[in-house]
Amino acid sequence: MSGRIPREFIDDIIARTDIVELIDSRVQLKKAGRNHQACCPFHNEKSPSFTVSQDKQFYHCFGCGAHGNVISFLMEFDRLEFPEAIEELAQYHSIEVPREKGGTPAPSAEQKQQKESDYALMEKIAKYFSKQLRVHPEKDKAVSYLKNRGLSGEIVKAFDMGYAPPEWDSVLKTFGISPIYQEQLLDLKLITENDNRRRFDFFRDRIMFPIRDKRGRVIGFGGRVLEDGGPKYLNSPETRIFHKGHELYGFYQAKQAHRNLARVMIVEGYMDVVALGQFGIDYAVASLGTATTPEHIQMLFRATSEVVCCYDGDRAGKEAAWRALENALPYLKDGVEMKFLFLPDGEDPDTLVRKIGKESFEHKLIQDAVPLSKFFFDNLLQRHHINSNEGKAALKTQAMPLIEQIIGDNIRETLLSDLSNFMGDQNKHKYERDVAQANLRKTPKKLDFNTPNKSTISPIRMMIRLLLDDPSLATQCPAANPSPLAGIDMPGIKMLIELYQFCFSKPQANTAQVLEHFRHHPQSAQLAKLMMWEYAEHNQAEVFSDSFTKLLDWHLQSRMDELFSKSRVSKLSDAEKQELNLLVKEQR
Repeated sequence: MSGRIPREFIDDIIARTDIVELIDSRVQLKKAGRNHQACCPFHNEKSPSFTVSQDKQFYHCFGCGAHGNVISFLMEFDRLEFPEAIEELAQYHSIEVPREKGGTPAPSAEQKQQKESDYALMEKIAKYFSKQLRVHPEKDKAVSYLKNRGLSGEIVKAFDMGYAPPEWDSVLKTFGISPIYQEQLLDLKLITENDNRRRFDFFRDRIMFPIRDKRGRVIGFGGRVLEDGGPKYLNSPETRIFHKGHELYGFYQAKQAHRNLARVMIVEGYMDVVALGQFGIDYAVASLGTATTPEHIQMLFRATSEVVCCYDGDRAGKEAAWRALENALPYLKDGVEMKFLFLPDGEDPDTLVRKIGKESFEHKLIQDAVPLSKFFFDNLLQRHHINSNEGKAALKTQAMPLIEQIIGDNIRETLLSDLSNFMGDQNKHKYERDVAQANLRKTPKKLDFNTPNKSTISPIRMMIRLLLDDPSLATQCPAANPSPLAGIDMPGIKMLIELYQFCFSKPQANTAQVLEHFRHHPQSAQLAKLMMWEYAEHNQAEVFSDSFTKLLDWHLQSRMDELFSKSRVSKLSDAEKQELNLLVKEQR
Protein backbone atom coordinates (compact mmCIF):
# COMPACT_ATOMS: atom_id res chain seq x y z
CA MET A 1 0.00 0.00 0.00
CA SER A 2 1.42 3.39 -0.96
CA GLY A 3 1.97 6.19 1.55
CA ARG A 4 -0.80 8.51 2.69
CA ILE A 5 -1.64 11.61 0.71
CA PRO A 6 -0.42 14.64 2.72
CA ARG A 7 -3.16 16.73 4.33
CA GLU A 8 -1.52 19.89 2.95
CA PHE A 9 -1.91 18.58 -0.59
CA ILE A 10 -5.59 17.75 -0.02
CA ASP A 11 -6.22 21.27 1.29
CA ASP A 12 -4.35 22.72 -1.69
CA ILE A 13 -6.24 20.69 -4.29
CA ILE A 14 -9.55 21.82 -2.74
CA ALA A 15 -8.39 25.45 -2.82
CA ARG A 16 -7.32 25.11 -6.48
CA THR A 17 -10.65 23.68 -7.61
CA ASP A 18 -13.77 25.75 -8.25
CA ILE A 19 -16.64 23.50 -7.23
CA VAL A 20 -19.07 25.32 -9.54
CA GLU A 21 -16.80 24.75 -12.55
CA LEU A 22 -16.24 21.08 -11.71
CA ILE A 23 -19.90 20.24 -11.04
CA ASP A 24 -21.05 22.26 -14.05
CA SER A 25 -18.85 20.05 -16.26
CA ARG A 26 -21.03 17.11 -15.21
CA VAL A 27 -24.37 18.68 -14.22
CA GLN A 28 -25.64 21.83 -15.90
CA LEU A 29 -25.96 24.54 -13.24
CA LYS A 30 -27.98 27.76 -13.36
CA LYS A 31 -27.25 30.92 -11.39
CA ALA A 32 -29.71 31.55 -8.57
CA GLY A 33 -28.76 34.62 -6.55
CA ARG A 34 -25.42 34.07 -4.88
CA ASN A 35 -25.58 30.30 -5.51
CA HIS A 36 -26.08 27.90 -8.42
CA GLN A 37 -28.85 25.33 -8.76
CA ALA A 38 -29.76 22.17 -10.67
CA CYS A 39 -31.98 19.15 -10.38
CA CYS A 40 -30.14 16.81 -8.04
CA PRO A 41 -27.92 14.25 -9.80
CA PHE A 42 -28.32 11.84 -6.88
CA HIS A 43 -32.11 11.38 -6.94
CA ASN A 44 -34.99 11.97 -9.33
CA GLU A 45 -36.76 15.30 -9.00
CA LYS A 46 -38.69 17.73 -11.22
CA SER A 47 -37.78 21.03 -9.58
CA PRO A 48 -34.19 21.89 -8.57
CA SER A 49 -33.25 21.45 -4.93
CA PHE A 50 -29.52 20.90 -5.50
CA THR A 51 -27.58 24.04 -4.51
CA VAL A 52 -23.91 24.82 -5.04
CA SER A 53 -22.25 27.66 -3.14
CA GLN A 54 -19.24 29.24 -4.82
CA ASP A 55 -18.42 31.24 -1.70
CA LYS A 56 -18.32 28.19 0.54
CA GLN A 57 -17.22 25.67 -2.12
CA PHE A 58 -19.96 23.36 -0.88
CA TYR A 59 -23.02 21.62 -2.34
CA HIS A 60 -26.23 20.45 -0.70
CA CYS A 61 -29.48 18.88 -1.86
CA PHE A 62 -32.51 19.86 0.18
CA GLY A 63 -34.37 16.87 -1.27
CA CYS A 64 -32.14 13.87 -0.50
CA GLY A 65 -29.59 15.45 1.83
CA ALA A 66 -26.53 14.83 -0.36
CA HIS A 67 -23.79 17.30 0.55
CA GLY A 68 -20.04 17.87 0.51
CA ASN A 69 -17.10 19.47 -1.27
CA VAL A 70 -15.40 18.74 -4.61
CA ILE A 71 -13.94 15.49 -3.30
CA SER A 72 -17.30 14.28 -1.99
CA PHE A 73 -18.94 15.12 -5.33
CA LEU A 74 -16.42 13.09 -7.34
CA MET A 75 -16.75 10.18 -4.94
CA GLU A 76 -20.55 10.17 -5.28
CA PHE A 77 -21.03 11.21 -8.92
CA ASP A 78 -18.08 9.38 -10.51
CA ARG A 79 -18.31 6.55 -7.93
CA LEU A 80 -14.67 6.85 -6.88
CA GLU A 81 -12.88 5.95 -3.69
CA PHE A 82 -11.25 8.81 -1.76
CA PRO A 83 -7.69 8.34 -3.18
CA GLU A 84 -9.13 7.98 -6.68
CA ALA A 85 -11.04 11.26 -6.29
CA ILE A 86 -7.80 13.00 -5.28
CA GLU A 87 -6.05 11.47 -8.30
CA GLU A 88 -8.88 12.70 -10.54
CA LEU A 89 -8.56 16.25 -9.22
CA ALA A 90 -4.78 16.14 -9.56
CA GLN A 91 -5.14 15.03 -13.18
CA TYR A 92 -7.68 17.84 -13.69
CA HIS A 93 -4.98 20.31 -12.61
CA SER A 94 -2.12 18.39 -14.33
CA ILE A 95 -0.17 17.82 -11.12
CA GLU A 96 1.23 14.74 -9.37
CA VAL A 97 -0.16 13.39 -6.10
CA PRO A 98 2.60 13.24 -3.48
CA ARG A 99 2.75 10.47 -0.89
CA GLU A 100 4.09 10.49 2.64
CA LYS A 101 6.85 8.11 3.69
CA GLY A 102 5.90 5.05 5.66
CA GLY A 103 4.21 2.89 3.03
CA THR A 104 5.58 1.56 -0.21
CA PRO A 105 6.78 4.27 -2.56
CA ALA A 106 4.19 6.03 -4.68
CA PRO A 107 4.00 4.69 -8.24
CA SER A 108 6.41 6.35 -10.63
CA ALA A 109 5.33 7.87 -13.92
CA GLU A 110 6.61 4.72 -15.64
CA GLN A 111 4.56 2.48 -13.34
CA LYS A 112 1.44 4.58 -13.91
CA GLN A 113 1.98 4.36 -17.66
CA GLN A 114 2.43 0.60 -17.33
CA LYS A 115 -0.88 0.26 -15.48
CA GLU A 116 -2.70 2.35 -18.07
CA SER A 117 -1.24 0.08 -20.75
CA ASP A 118 -2.39 -2.97 -18.77
CA TYR A 119 -5.95 -1.67 -18.49
CA ALA A 120 -6.03 -0.85 -22.20
CA LEU A 121 -4.77 -4.32 -23.15
CA MET A 122 -7.28 -6.06 -20.86
CA GLU A 123 -10.12 -4.05 -22.45
CA LYS A 124 -8.93 -5.03 -25.94
CA ILE A 125 -8.84 -8.71 -24.98
CA ALA A 126 -12.31 -8.49 -23.43
CA LYS A 127 -13.57 -7.10 -26.73
CA TYR A 128 -11.67 -9.83 -28.56
CA PHE A 129 -13.38 -12.58 -26.53
CA SER A 130 -16.73 -10.89 -27.10
CA LYS A 131 -16.12 -10.83 -30.85
CA GLN A 132 -15.16 -14.51 -30.91
CA LEU A 133 -18.61 -15.33 -29.57
CA ARG A 134 -19.95 -13.92 -32.85
CA VAL A 135 -17.34 -14.90 -35.46
CA HIS A 136 -15.29 -17.91 -34.37
CA PRO A 137 -15.91 -21.12 -36.37
CA GLU A 138 -16.75 -22.98 -33.14
CA LYS A 139 -18.92 -20.21 -31.71
CA ASP A 140 -22.09 -22.31 -32.09
CA LYS A 141 -21.29 -24.57 -29.15
CA ALA A 142 -20.64 -21.53 -26.96
CA VAL A 143 -23.84 -19.84 -28.11
CA SER A 144 -25.80 -23.07 -27.61
CA TYR A 145 -24.43 -23.39 -24.09
CA LEU A 146 -25.56 -19.85 -23.22
CA LYS A 147 -28.98 -20.42 -24.73
CA ASN A 148 -29.36 -23.69 -22.85
CA ARG A 149 -28.58 -21.76 -19.66
CA GLY A 150 -31.44 -19.45 -20.60
CA LEU A 151 -29.36 -16.34 -21.19
CA SER A 152 -30.48 -13.72 -23.69
CA GLY A 153 -28.24 -11.83 -26.10
CA GLU A 154 -28.98 -8.62 -24.22
CA ILE A 155 -27.72 -9.91 -20.87
CA VAL A 156 -24.64 -11.47 -22.50
CA LYS A 157 -23.86 -8.07 -24.01
CA ALA A 158 -24.58 -6.21 -20.75
CA PHE A 159 -21.90 -8.25 -18.95
CA ASP A 160 -19.54 -8.25 -21.98
CA MET A 161 -19.42 -12.03 -21.95
CA GLY A 162 -17.30 -13.72 -24.59
CA TYR A 163 -15.67 -16.91 -25.81
CA ALA A 164 -12.02 -17.97 -25.49
CA PRO A 165 -11.24 -20.02 -28.62
CA PRO A 166 -10.01 -23.62 -28.21
CA GLU A 167 -6.71 -22.99 -30.02
CA TRP A 168 -3.60 -23.03 -27.88
CA ASP A 169 -2.28 -19.69 -29.07
CA SER A 170 -5.24 -17.55 -30.16
CA VAL A 171 -4.55 -14.67 -27.74
CA LEU A 172 -0.79 -15.14 -28.04
CA LYS A 173 -0.83 -14.76 -31.84
CA THR A 174 -3.29 -11.87 -31.84
CA PHE A 175 -1.71 -9.73 -29.09
CA GLY A 176 1.81 -11.09 -28.54
CA ILE A 177 3.20 -9.40 -31.61
CA SER A 178 6.55 -8.60 -29.99
CA PRO A 179 8.63 -9.84 -27.04
CA ILE A 180 7.53 -6.81 -25.00
CA TYR A 181 3.83 -7.53 -25.56
CA GLN A 182 4.36 -11.22 -24.79
CA GLU A 183 5.96 -10.31 -21.46
CA GLN A 184 2.97 -8.10 -20.69
CA LEU A 185 0.60 -10.96 -21.53
CA LEU A 186 2.61 -13.20 -19.20
CA ASP A 187 2.52 -10.62 -16.41
CA LEU A 188 -1.25 -10.30 -16.76
CA LYS A 189 -1.61 -14.11 -16.78
CA LEU A 190 -3.33 -14.11 -20.16
CA ILE A 191 -0.76 -16.54 -21.49
CA THR A 192 1.38 -19.00 -19.55
CA GLU A 193 4.73 -20.72 -20.03
CA ASN A 194 5.67 -24.35 -19.34
CA ASP A 195 8.99 -25.81 -18.21
CA ASN A 196 10.12 -26.06 -21.83
CA ARG A 197 9.49 -22.29 -22.21
CA ARG A 198 6.64 -22.98 -24.58
CA ARG A 199 4.00 -20.25 -24.33
CA PHE A 200 0.26 -20.72 -24.81
CA ASP A 201 -3.10 -19.15 -23.88
CA PHE A 202 -4.22 -19.36 -20.25
CA PHE A 203 -7.94 -19.49 -21.17
CA ARG A 204 -9.06 -21.90 -23.89
CA ASP A 205 -12.50 -23.08 -25.00
CA ARG A 206 -14.35 -21.31 -22.21
CA ILE A 207 -17.19 -18.85 -21.72
CA MET A 208 -15.46 -15.67 -20.58
CA PHE A 209 -16.60 -13.24 -17.89
CA PRO A 210 -14.59 -9.99 -17.79
CA ILE A 211 -14.05 -8.80 -14.22
CA ARG A 212 -14.25 -5.02 -13.82
CA ASP A 213 -13.07 -2.93 -10.90
CA LYS A 214 -15.10 -0.16 -9.24
CA ARG A 215 -14.12 2.23 -12.04
CA GLY A 216 -15.19 -0.16 -14.77
CA ARG A 217 -11.71 -1.19 -15.91
CA VAL A 218 -11.17 -4.82 -16.91
CA ILE A 219 -8.68 -6.29 -14.41
CA GLY A 220 -9.14 -10.03 -14.86
CA PHE A 221 -11.30 -12.81 -16.27
CA GLY A 222 -13.31 -15.79 -15.16
CA GLY A 223 -13.70 -18.67 -17.59
CA ARG A 224 -16.43 -21.35 -17.49
CA VAL A 225 -15.64 -24.69 -19.14
CA LEU A 226 -18.03 -25.84 -21.91
CA GLU A 227 -17.38 -29.56 -21.67
CA ASP A 228 -16.18 -31.92 -18.98
CA GLY A 229 -12.45 -31.76 -18.41
CA GLY A 230 -10.39 -29.31 -16.41
CA PRO A 231 -11.67 -27.11 -13.60
CA LYS A 232 -15.27 -25.96 -13.99
CA TYR A 233 -14.25 -22.32 -13.43
CA LEU A 234 -10.82 -20.85 -14.06
CA ASN A 235 -10.01 -17.43 -12.66
CA SER A 236 -7.21 -15.03 -13.49
CA PRO A 237 -4.36 -15.42 -11.00
CA GLU A 238 -3.29 -12.35 -9.01
CA THR A 239 -1.47 -9.73 -11.05
CA ARG A 240 -0.26 -6.15 -10.55
CA ILE A 241 -3.77 -4.89 -11.36
CA PHE A 242 -5.89 -7.77 -10.04
CA HIS A 243 -6.28 -8.64 -6.34
CA LYS A 244 -9.25 -10.94 -6.00
CA GLY A 245 -9.76 -10.36 -2.28
CA HIS A 246 -10.54 -6.70 -3.03
CA GLU A 247 -12.93 -7.14 -5.96
CA LEU A 248 -16.46 -8.42 -6.53
CA TYR A 249 -17.80 -9.60 -9.87
CA GLY A 250 -20.84 -7.57 -10.93
CA PHE A 251 -20.25 -4.73 -8.44
CA TYR A 252 -19.51 -2.22 -11.19
CA GLN A 253 -22.65 -3.24 -13.11
CA ALA A 254 -24.78 -3.03 -9.94
CA LYS A 255 -23.54 0.51 -9.26
CA GLN A 256 -24.23 1.47 -12.86
CA ALA A 257 -27.78 0.15 -12.59
CA HIS A 258 -28.49 1.96 -9.29
CA ARG A 259 -27.30 5.41 -8.36
CA ASN A 260 -28.22 4.53 -4.78
CA LEU A 261 -27.93 0.80 -4.09
CA ALA A 262 -30.67 -0.11 -1.63
CA ARG A 263 -29.51 -3.73 -1.42
CA VAL A 264 -26.64 -5.95 -2.57
CA MET A 265 -26.81 -9.73 -2.64
CA ILE A 266 -23.63 -11.80 -2.49
CA VAL A 267 -23.83 -15.06 -4.45
CA GLU A 268 -21.19 -17.66 -5.24
CA GLY A 269 -20.80 -17.70 -9.02
CA TYR A 270 -20.55 -15.55 -12.14
CA MET A 271 -23.49 -17.33 -13.76
CA ASP A 272 -25.67 -16.60 -10.73
CA VAL A 273 -24.96 -12.87 -11.07
CA VAL A 274 -25.73 -12.89 -14.80
CA ALA A 275 -28.88 -15.03 -14.49
CA LEU A 276 -30.28 -12.87 -11.70
CA GLY A 277 -29.49 -9.78 -13.76
CA GLN A 278 -31.53 -11.16 -16.66
CA PHE A 279 -34.52 -11.45 -14.33
CA GLY A 280 -34.16 -7.85 -13.22
CA ILE A 281 -32.36 -8.63 -9.96
CA ASP A 282 -29.48 -6.38 -10.93
CA TYR A 283 -27.84 -5.95 -7.54
CA ALA A 284 -26.07 -9.32 -7.22
CA VAL A 285 -22.29 -9.68 -6.89
CA ALA A 286 -19.95 -12.65 -6.53
CA SER A 287 -16.63 -13.11 -4.80
CA LEU A 288 -13.85 -14.35 -7.05
CA GLY A 289 -13.10 -17.81 -5.76
CA THR A 290 -12.49 -16.54 -2.22
CA ALA A 291 -14.50 -16.19 0.95
CA THR A 292 -16.20 -12.85 1.57
CA THR A 293 -13.28 -10.75 2.84
CA PRO A 294 -13.18 -7.72 5.17
CA GLU A 295 -12.33 -5.63 2.11
CA HIS A 296 -15.50 -6.88 0.39
CA ILE A 297 -17.58 -6.00 3.45
CA GLN A 298 -16.14 -2.48 3.67
CA MET A 299 -16.79 -1.94 -0.03
CA LEU A 300 -20.41 -3.06 0.29
CA PHE A 301 -21.25 -1.14 3.47
CA ARG A 302 -19.97 2.04 1.79
CA ALA A 303 -22.31 1.41 -1.14
CA THR A 304 -25.51 0.08 0.46
CA SER A 305 -27.42 -0.28 3.72
CA GLU A 306 -28.51 -3.90 3.20
CA VAL A 307 -26.30 -6.88 2.36
CA VAL A 308 -27.83 -10.32 1.80
CA CYS A 309 -25.41 -13.27 1.73
CA CYS A 310 -26.88 -16.07 -0.37
CA TYR A 311 -25.36 -19.50 0.29
CA ASP A 312 -26.16 -23.19 -0.06
CA GLY A 313 -28.01 -24.58 2.93
CA ASP A 314 -25.46 -27.36 3.53
CA ARG A 315 -22.64 -27.41 6.06
CA ALA A 316 -20.17 -25.72 3.69
CA GLY A 317 -22.66 -22.93 3.04
CA LYS A 318 -23.22 -22.35 6.76
CA GLU A 319 -19.45 -22.26 7.38
CA ALA A 320 -18.96 -19.74 4.57
CA ALA A 321 -21.76 -17.61 6.03
CA TRP A 322 -20.14 -17.67 9.48
CA ARG A 323 -16.80 -16.52 8.02
CA ALA A 324 -18.60 -13.67 6.28
CA LEU A 325 -20.31 -12.74 9.56
CA GLU A 326 -17.02 -12.71 11.48
CA ASN A 327 -15.43 -10.50 8.82
CA ALA A 328 -18.41 -8.13 8.92
CA LEU A 329 -18.60 -7.54 12.70
CA PRO A 330 -15.92 -4.80 12.90
CA TYR A 331 -17.73 -2.84 10.17
CA LEU A 332 -21.30 -3.16 11.43
CA LYS A 333 -22.57 0.34 12.04
CA ASP A 334 -26.05 1.52 12.94
CA GLY A 335 -28.14 1.92 9.82
CA VAL A 336 -26.77 -1.10 7.93
CA GLU A 337 -28.28 -4.56 7.85
CA MET A 338 -26.78 -7.94 7.03
CA LYS A 339 -28.87 -11.04 6.32
CA PHE A 340 -28.27 -14.65 5.28
CA LEU A 341 -30.37 -16.55 2.75
CA PHE A 342 -29.81 -20.32 2.68
CA LEU A 343 -31.07 -22.06 -0.45
CA PRO A 344 -32.88 -25.41 -0.62
CA ASP A 345 -30.86 -28.52 -1.43
CA GLY A 346 -29.90 -28.74 -5.08
CA GLU A 347 -30.74 -25.12 -5.83
CA ASP A 348 -28.58 -22.13 -6.61
CA PRO A 349 -29.75 -18.57 -7.41
CA ASP A 350 -29.61 -19.30 -11.14
CA THR A 351 -31.91 -22.34 -11.00
CA LEU A 352 -34.19 -20.94 -8.31
CA VAL A 353 -34.97 -17.64 -10.03
CA ARG A 354 -35.86 -19.52 -13.22
CA LYS A 355 -38.29 -21.73 -11.30
CA ILE A 356 -40.07 -19.12 -9.23
CA GLY A 357 -39.41 -15.81 -11.02
CA LYS A 358 -38.23 -12.40 -9.82
CA GLU A 359 -41.18 -11.48 -7.62
CA SER A 360 -41.17 -14.73 -5.66
CA PHE A 361 -37.38 -14.74 -5.42
CA GLU A 362 -37.30 -11.23 -3.95
CA HIS A 363 -40.18 -12.14 -1.64
CA LYS A 364 -38.07 -15.10 -0.48
CA LEU A 365 -35.20 -12.70 0.14
CA ILE A 366 -37.38 -10.70 2.49
CA GLN A 367 -39.24 -13.55 4.17
CA ASP A 368 -36.61 -16.27 4.45
CA ALA A 369 -33.41 -14.28 4.92
CA VAL A 370 -32.07 -14.74 8.45
CA PRO A 371 -31.03 -11.54 10.24
CA LEU A 372 -27.42 -11.43 11.40
CA SER A 373 -28.45 -11.42 15.07
CA LYS A 374 -30.47 -14.64 14.69
CA PHE A 375 -27.83 -16.43 12.64
CA PHE A 376 -25.21 -15.32 15.16
CA PHE A 377 -26.94 -16.97 18.10
CA ASP A 378 -28.31 -19.94 16.13
CA ASN A 379 -24.73 -20.81 15.26
CA LEU A 380 -23.33 -20.34 18.77
CA LEU A 381 -26.19 -22.23 20.44
CA GLN A 382 -25.37 -25.27 18.32
CA ARG A 383 -21.91 -25.29 19.92
CA HIS A 384 -22.87 -24.55 23.52
CA HIS A 385 -25.63 -26.09 25.63
CA ILE A 386 -27.06 -23.40 27.88
CA ASN A 387 -28.94 -25.78 30.17
CA SER A 388 -25.86 -25.74 32.42
CA ASN A 389 -23.89 -22.92 34.01
CA GLU A 390 -20.76 -24.16 32.29
CA GLY A 391 -22.50 -23.99 28.89
CA LYS A 392 -23.72 -20.47 29.58
CA ALA A 393 -20.21 -19.40 30.59
CA ALA A 394 -18.78 -20.93 27.40
CA LEU A 395 -21.41 -19.14 25.30
CA LYS A 396 -20.62 -15.79 26.90
CA THR A 397 -16.87 -16.36 26.59
CA GLN A 398 -17.18 -16.88 22.83
CA ALA A 399 -19.90 -14.30 22.14
CA MET A 400 -18.57 -11.28 24.05
CA PRO A 401 -15.32 -10.72 22.08
CA LEU A 402 -17.31 -10.94 18.84
CA ILE A 403 -20.05 -8.54 19.97
CA GLU A 404 -17.52 -6.03 21.29
CA GLN A 405 -16.06 -5.66 17.78
CA ILE A 406 -19.30 -4.05 16.54
CA ILE A 407 -19.02 -0.27 16.13
CA GLY A 408 -22.77 0.40 15.93
CA ASP A 409 -24.07 1.19 19.43
CA ASN A 410 -27.64 0.06 18.72
CA ILE A 411 -26.65 -3.19 17.00
CA ARG A 412 -24.19 -4.01 19.77
CA GLU A 413 -26.79 -3.28 22.46
CA THR A 414 -29.33 -5.53 20.71
CA LEU A 415 -26.92 -8.47 20.65
CA LEU A 416 -25.91 -7.87 24.27
CA SER A 417 -29.60 -7.88 25.25
CA ASP A 418 -30.15 -11.15 23.35
CA LEU A 419 -27.10 -12.66 25.03
CA SER A 420 -28.41 -11.70 28.48
CA ASN A 421 -31.71 -13.46 27.65
CA PHE A 422 -29.88 -16.69 26.80
CA MET A 423 -27.79 -16.32 29.94
CA GLY A 424 -30.92 -15.87 32.06
CA ASP A 425 -29.81 -12.53 33.47
CA GLN A 426 -31.99 -10.25 31.35
CA ASN A 427 -33.19 -8.42 34.46
CA LYS A 428 -29.62 -7.56 35.41
CA HIS A 429 -28.88 -6.35 31.90
CA LYS A 430 -32.08 -4.28 31.83
CA TYR A 431 -31.21 -2.74 35.21
CA GLU A 432 -27.69 -1.79 34.04
CA ARG A 433 -29.09 -0.30 30.82
CA ASP A 434 -31.75 1.70 32.71
CA VAL A 435 -29.13 3.08 35.11
CA ALA A 436 -26.94 4.13 32.20
CA GLN A 437 -29.88 5.85 30.49
CA ALA A 438 -30.85 7.59 33.74
CA ASN A 439 -27.32 8.93 34.09
CA LEU A 440 -27.49 10.22 30.54
CA ARG A 441 -30.73 12.06 31.31
CA LYS A 442 -28.97 13.97 34.07
CA THR A 443 -26.65 15.61 31.57
CA PRO A 444 -27.85 18.58 29.48
CA LYS A 445 -29.86 17.72 26.40
CA LYS A 446 -27.79 16.95 23.35
CA LEU A 447 -27.57 19.56 20.65
CA ASP A 448 -30.07 18.94 17.88
CA PHE A 449 -28.27 19.73 14.65
CA ASN A 450 -31.15 18.44 12.56
CA THR A 451 -33.72 21.09 13.45
CA PRO A 452 -31.86 24.31 14.23
CA ASN A 453 -34.13 27.06 15.53
CA LYS A 454 -33.05 30.68 15.19
CA SER A 455 -34.69 31.74 18.42
CA THR A 456 -33.28 28.94 20.55
CA ILE A 457 -29.90 28.44 18.89
CA SER A 458 -27.37 27.44 21.56
CA PRO A 459 -24.15 29.45 21.89
CA ILE A 460 -22.10 26.34 21.11
CA ARG A 461 -24.02 25.66 17.91
CA MET A 462 -23.83 29.32 16.90
CA MET A 463 -20.06 29.41 17.38
CA ILE A 464 -19.62 26.22 15.36
CA ARG A 465 -21.79 27.60 12.58
CA LEU A 466 -19.86 30.88 12.44
CA LEU A 467 -16.48 29.12 12.37
CA LEU A 468 -17.62 26.91 9.50
CA ASP A 469 -18.46 30.00 7.47
CA ASP A 470 -15.44 32.06 8.49
CA PRO A 471 -12.50 30.15 10.03
CA SER A 472 -10.58 33.42 10.50
CA LEU A 473 -12.92 34.27 13.41
CA ALA A 474 -10.69 32.09 15.59
CA THR A 475 -7.79 34.53 15.17
CA GLN A 476 -10.03 37.60 15.04
CA CYS A 477 -11.54 36.75 18.47
CA PRO A 478 -8.74 35.19 20.57
CA ALA A 479 -10.58 36.09 23.78
CA ALA A 480 -13.40 33.77 22.73
CA ASN A 481 -11.18 30.68 22.83
CA PRO A 482 -13.31 27.82 24.26
CA SER A 483 -10.30 25.56 25.00
CA PRO A 484 -10.24 26.35 28.77
CA LEU A 485 -13.72 24.78 28.97
CA ALA A 486 -12.41 21.38 27.81
CA GLY A 487 -13.02 19.73 31.17
CA ILE A 488 -16.68 20.66 31.53
CA ASP A 489 -19.53 18.26 30.86
CA MET A 490 -21.41 20.10 28.13
CA PRO A 491 -22.62 18.47 24.88
CA GLY A 492 -20.90 19.88 21.81
CA ILE A 493 -18.02 21.57 23.64
CA LYS A 494 -15.45 19.02 22.48
CA MET A 495 -16.48 19.53 18.84
CA LEU A 496 -16.35 23.32 19.24
CA ILE A 497 -12.86 23.20 20.76
CA GLU A 498 -11.53 20.90 18.01
CA LEU A 499 -13.02 23.15 15.34
CA TYR A 500 -11.72 26.34 16.97
CA GLN A 501 -8.19 24.95 17.29
CA PHE A 502 -8.15 23.86 13.65
CA CYS A 503 -9.43 27.24 12.47
CA PHE A 504 -6.91 29.07 14.68
CA SER A 505 -4.09 27.09 13.06
CA LYS A 506 -5.49 27.58 9.53
CA PRO A 507 -7.34 30.93 9.44
CA GLN A 508 -7.06 31.10 5.64
CA ALA A 509 -8.99 27.85 5.16
CA ASN A 510 -12.38 27.92 3.45
CA THR A 511 -15.51 25.99 4.39
CA ALA A 512 -14.74 23.09 2.04
CA GLN A 513 -11.29 22.62 3.56
CA VAL A 514 -12.67 22.72 7.10
CA LEU A 515 -15.28 20.08 6.33
CA GLU A 516 -12.67 17.96 4.56
CA HIS A 517 -10.49 18.01 7.68
CA PHE A 518 -13.43 16.65 9.71
CA ARG A 519 -14.59 14.16 7.02
CA HIS A 520 -14.08 11.14 9.28
CA HIS A 521 -15.07 12.85 12.52
CA PRO A 522 -18.04 11.23 14.34
CA GLN A 523 -19.97 14.52 13.97
CA SER A 524 -19.05 15.24 10.33
CA ALA A 525 -22.63 14.64 9.16
CA GLN A 526 -23.99 17.03 11.80
CA LEU A 527 -21.51 19.70 10.73
CA ALA A 528 -22.71 19.39 7.14
CA LYS A 529 -26.36 19.64 8.23
CA LEU A 530 -25.60 22.69 10.32
CA MET A 531 -24.14 24.32 7.22
CA MET A 532 -27.64 24.41 5.78
CA TRP A 533 -28.97 26.71 8.52
CA GLU A 534 -29.18 30.23 7.17
CA TYR A 535 -28.60 33.34 9.29
CA ALA A 536 -27.99 37.04 8.74
CA GLU A 537 -24.35 37.25 7.66
CA HIS A 538 -23.24 40.49 9.33
CA ASN A 539 -21.29 41.44 12.47
CA GLN A 540 -20.00 37.86 12.63
CA ALA A 541 -17.08 38.63 14.94
CA GLU A 542 -19.40 40.44 17.35
CA VAL A 543 -21.93 37.58 17.30
CA PHE A 544 -19.10 35.07 17.86
CA SER A 545 -17.78 36.93 20.94
CA ASP A 546 -21.30 37.43 22.28
CA SER A 547 -22.03 33.72 21.89
CA PHE A 548 -18.88 32.90 23.86
CA THR A 549 -20.04 35.23 26.65
CA LYS A 550 -23.39 33.43 26.71
CA LEU A 551 -21.56 30.11 26.82
CA LEU A 552 -19.61 31.22 29.89
CA ASP A 553 -22.81 32.42 31.57
CA TRP A 554 -24.43 29.11 30.72
CA HIS A 555 -21.55 27.18 32.27
CA LEU A 556 -21.34 29.34 35.42
CA GLN A 557 -25.08 29.09 36.06
CA SER A 558 -24.96 25.33 35.54
CA ARG A 559 -22.06 24.99 37.99
CA MET A 560 -23.79 27.19 40.58
CA ASP A 561 -26.97 25.09 40.34
CA GLU A 562 -24.90 21.95 40.77
CA LEU A 563 -23.24 23.26 43.95
CA PHE A 564 -26.56 24.45 45.42
CA SER A 565 -28.05 21.01 44.77
CA LYS A 566 -25.12 19.28 46.42
CA SER A 567 -25.31 21.55 49.49
CA ARG A 568 -28.88 20.38 50.14
CA VAL A 569 -27.87 16.75 50.53
CA SER A 570 -24.29 16.92 51.84
CA LYS A 571 -21.66 19.31 53.09
CA LEU A 572 -19.58 21.28 50.62
CA SER A 573 -15.83 21.28 50.95
CA ASP A 574 -14.10 24.55 51.77
CA ALA A 575 -12.98 24.86 48.14
CA GLU A 576 -16.53 24.28 46.91
CA LYS A 577 -17.91 26.86 49.34
CA GLN A 578 -15.38 29.41 48.13
CA GLU A 579 -16.25 28.59 44.51
CA LEU A 580 -19.97 28.99 45.20
CA ASN A 581 -19.45 32.36 46.89
CA LEU A 582 -17.48 33.60 43.90
CA LEU A 583 -20.16 32.41 41.50
CA VAL A 584 -22.92 34.13 43.50
CA LYS A 585 -20.95 37.38 43.52
CA GLU A 586 -20.37 37.04 39.77
CA GLN A 587 -24.12 36.71 39.18
CA ARG A 588 -24.76 39.93 41.09
